[in-house]
Amino acid sequence: MHPETPPASPRVRKAVLSVLIPLIIATIAGMVVLWPSGDPPRIDSGVRTDAEILDIRPCEDIDGAPPTGGHTHGRQPAGECEEAVVLVTSGPDKGEETVVSLWFGDGAPTFDVGDKVVLAGQPEAPLDQRYEVTDFQRGMPLLWLGLLFAVAVVVLSRWRGLAALGGLAISVIVIVTFLLPALLAGRDPLPVAVVGASLIMIVTLYMSHGVSIRTSVALIGTLISLTLTGVLGALFTALGQFTGLVDHAAAYIGTVNADFNIRGLLLAGLVVGALGVLDDTTVTQTATIWELSAANPNSTRRELFAAGMRIGREHVAATVNTLVLAYVGASLPLLMLFSVAGQGVVDALTTEAVAQEVVRALVGGLGIIAAVPVTTALAVLAVRQEPAERGGRRRSRPGQRAGAASRAR
Repeated sequence: MHPETPPASPRVRKAVLSVLIPLIIATIAGMVVLWPSGDPPRIDSGVRTDAEILDIRPCEDIDGAPPTGGHTHGRQPAGECEEAVVLVTSGPDKGEETVVSLWFGDGAPTFDVGDKVVLAGQPEAPLDQRYEVTDFQRGMPLLWLGLLFAVAVVVLSRWRGLAALGGLAISVIVIVTFLLPALLAGRDPLPVAVVGASLIMIVTLYMSHGVSIRTSVALIGTLISLTLTGVLGALFTALGQFTGLVDHAAAYIGTVNADFNIRGLLLAGLVVGALGVLDDTTVTQTATIWELSAANPNSTRRELFAAGMRIGREHVAATVNTLVLAYVGASLPLLMLFSVAGQGVVDALTTEAVAQEVVRALVGGLGIIAAVPVTTALAVLAVRQEPAERGGRRRSRPGQRAGAASRAR
C-alpha cells in the first residue's frame, strides 16, 4: 500500500468510496447480466495439427514421375511447385508420415527441411490428401520472448513488477473467459466492453499499484476519461456511418451469427484499446502529484496543479504521438495500396478501413488529453485537504522536508 502524504481525511476517503463501491457493484452486476450462456457458434475449420518437414521434393513426385534433380532437401527455384514429406507430431495422426503441398509462386515463404509447420485438414479424407500447410509454428519464439519480457519487468520493478504480471494474466483471463464469449454469444458489444474494461481496470490497477487512495484516484480518473472516450467513440462512429464490414474477420463472424453487432464491435475495440493508454496516463499523473506534494509539503493546491499539468503536457505530447503512430503502423500496408492506386491523401483517409483507425487514434488521444487535467485535479484534492495560506506558510527545514518525502514513499 502507498502511504498517504498527508493521510487522507475521512471526507476524501468517503468521497472515493462513494464512487468505487457503486463501480464495483455495477461491474459485478454487469458481468452477471451479460455472462454468455449456451455454446458459442463454431466454424468447421478442420483438424489442426503440428508437423515437422522431413524432406522437400518437386511436385512431379506426386504422380510417381521421378524428379529430374532427385530430392532437393531444400527448395526449388522460385515459382516452381514443391511438396514436403512431413512427420505429424500432434493430433489423431501423431507419428504418421504424409505428403503435403507447399506454397509456391512470387512472395511465397521459403520452407526448409527441419521447419516446424502447422497443418489443417479434413479427418475424413485419405491420409495422403488430408492435410495442407497453413503456417509456421511460432510457439517457442513467442514463449522465449514472453519469458524475457517477464524477467525484465521483475528485474526492474521487483515485487511490483510481479504484481503487474499477475494483473496482465488476469486481463487475459477476463478477455478469454468473458469478453470474447459474450461477444460471440451476440451480447451488445459496447456494454460488454465497458464491463470487461471496468473489471480489468479495477483488478490490474490495485494489483499493480497497491490498494490506496492514490491508486483509487487514478482509477476514478481512468473511469471518467474512459467514459468520455466511449461517448466520443459512439458519436463519431455513428456520424461517420461506419459499417465494420471492411474487417474481413468481423464480417465473416457476422455471417456465422446473425445477432452479431459488427459496428458495435468496432466501438468495443476502441474502448478496450483506449484503456491501456489511459491507465498509464492516470497512474503517472497521480504519482506525480504525490511525489510533488512529498517534495514540497507547503505547496498550495494551485501550485501542485500547475506543476502536475506541466509534466502532464509533456506526457500527452509523447503519448498521443505514440498512439497515432501505432494506428498508422497497423494501416501501413493499406496506405501503401492506396498510394499505388493513385488515391489522394483525403480519399485514402476517408476510406472506412483507414478512417476507423483515424477515429480510434483521435478519440483515444482526446481521452488522454482529458485524463491529464481530470486526474491531476482529483489527485490535488486528495493529497491537499486544506489549501495552504501563502501569507502564513512557514518554511520547513531540510530535515523536515526529507522526512516528509521519505514518508510519502
